[in-house]
Amino acid sequence: MTTSSDLAETAVSVVLEVNGERHQLTVHPRRTLADLLRHDLGLVGTQVGCEQGTCGTCTVLVDGEPARSCLIFAVQVDGERVETVESLAAGGELSALQRVFSELHAVQCGFCTPGFLVLATALLRNEPRADRQRIRAELSANLCRCTGYAGIVDAVESLTRS
Repeated sequence: MTTSSDLAETAVSVVLEVNGERHQLTVHPRRTLADLLRHDLGLVGTQVGCEQGTCGTCTVLVDGEPARSCLIFAVQVDGERVETVESLAAGGELSALQRVFSELHAVQCGFCTPGFLVLATALLRNEPRADRQRIRAELSANLCRCTGYAGIVDAVESLTRS
């Protein structure tokens, strides 16, 4: 049986930048990045779905690259830069991507939306003129059970033409 004193003995200090803010935390080595973001930092935009890395709802950017936060231990991102869906809105204003998702009704229940927004952000940063086929391929890493994905792809594609 593990006691709280056992956990304290194995706790590890990590320093990471989340959405532009530096954080130093003490975490258990097996604490996931998703749990750190949601429970320790209160950033609940990062959803937790399957907890096996297949659904994509927990996707965040680690040093600019999409990563499944349910599969990463917090200690693995020590010294790294993490961006969550909360980072997309600056100064209380939605990003162009968030606005177009709303305008083109690219959401239904919304549970998967943070993962799609984060994936699309990375894609648009790296390939601002991505074609529809590339957009579909990139977004296929995230599962949605409510739509046929057309609205989501349309929203992202609309930004490649501007």
